[in-house]
Amino acid sequence: MTINAKGNRKQDRIYSAPLFEIEFMKINEFPQPKKVSGVIYINERPLFPISWLYKQEFCEYQIYLENVAGIKVEPTRQMVVGKQEHENLYEEFKKEAVPTTLDEMLLESKKAQIFSRELSVRDLGHGIYGLIDEVLLTPDSFIVVDDKPGTKTFLSNINQVFGYCLAFKSSVVLQDSRPVIAALRERGTDNIYWNEPFDPQAEGHITTVIERIHTLLTGALEFSSSDNPNKCRACRFKERCDRVCS
Repeated sequence: MTINAKGNRKQDRIYSAPLFEIEFMKINEFPQPKKVSGVIYINERPLFPISWLYKQEFCEYQIYLENVAGIKVEPTRQMVVGKQEHENLYEEFKKEAVPTTLDEMLLESKKAQIFSRELSVRDLGHGIYGLIDEVLLTPDSFIVVDDKPGTKTFLSNINQVFGYCLAFKSSVVLQDSRPVIAALRERGTDNIYWNEPFDPQAEGHITTVIERIHTLLTGALEFSSSDNPNKCRACRFKERCDRVCS
């Protein structure tokens, strides 16, 4: 399916919804991780940030350095700019957003296209949580959008948006069977430069990655590191990393 990235967004109904949280009828059991910053617990179940799916593909040793070893480094300029742009977009969104519930959004979107920004999701079944940049709910599908700088399609970006898709799908699966579509959008524009159905193959792929991260956090596996010098040169931990490659 191709998304029309040039449509008039002013025609969409805008909604602000509370955090979506669902516990699967059959919850996956996760071993308890060691003390790791960023991991939260709900009903004694560990959840890690969906953004770690990006870090894991880029270099999972970043998770170890920052969240296990507790190494602190300054954010990159790109991170600072991105955070500010997210905040600006959300402030504009709130000016027109209508407070609502998940049930109301699902019902309304069967008749008209609506969207919500900074949608907070927690998936207890897979042990992940995060904020989705934007979800477009149409009568035919749910489009989960993640904003990225530039227009290159990296697997790390795909993994992150697949994680958001999984958490969102888990929130609505018992109420609505409309398909979920993953989309990457150039930050600050309406340019959707990549999109793909979140099908069983995509779900299986990202579930495997999630399970690996949970296993890493318990200490049962050793964190691997990238052997790509280009990644090391771009990494904000390069001055503190004991595995940096040249």
